[in-house]
Amino acid sequence: MSATRLLVLGVVRMYGRAHGYQVRRELLTWSADKWANVQPGSIYHALKKMTAEHLLELVEVEPGESGPERTAYRVTDMGEREFHVLLSHALSEADRDGAEMAAALTLMTTLPRKRVIGLLRHRMFKIEADQRSAELLIKESTDWGQPAHIRELFRIWQLHSETSLKWLSELIGRLESGEYVMADDPGRSFGEPPE
Repeated sequence: MSATRLLVLGVVRMYGRAHGYQVRRELLTWSADKWANVQPGSIYHALKKMTAEHLLELVEVEPGESGPERTAYRVTDMGEREFHVLLSHALSEADRDGAEMAAALTLMTTLPRKRVIGLLRHRMFKIEADQRSAELLIKESTDWGQPAHIRELFRIWQLHSETSLKWLSELIGRLESGEYVMADDPGRSFGEPPE
């Protein structure tokens, strides 16, 4: 999965309808170009590709103020389902690519609180398994005939897992105590589409 794909769907969904420049401007205010490597070309490519896949639909072409025409998009029903699949996957899978998790954190408030907590617990379960694997590899790596320094790969994996578990546990605690406005809370949560 691409963080760009999730973010573009999320921003178009959040506005109800948006054109490429609007999506780009919004993602730049989030500094997504730094933490998710979202580049202008990838935003426009994602918009066109997801339109071809019927996840987005073209709703209007406006004349540009001093440049090319602006094409506005909105999320289709299929796009709405894809957004939820991508978001759920990014929250629950224990990948080592932080961009997808960062994108999911940005948009997690669009889901109900218990759903997010459940997805994060699933992620914790997978990271705990990774941590046990790393510990085992550290112990057994000398038996494989591998160079001793290879253990450093497993050590960093283990430490990354420990840190991730601590942070996830704290985030789940904050969510359980009612921190952040989520989709099923009173009021409008960040990222929710207009009514």
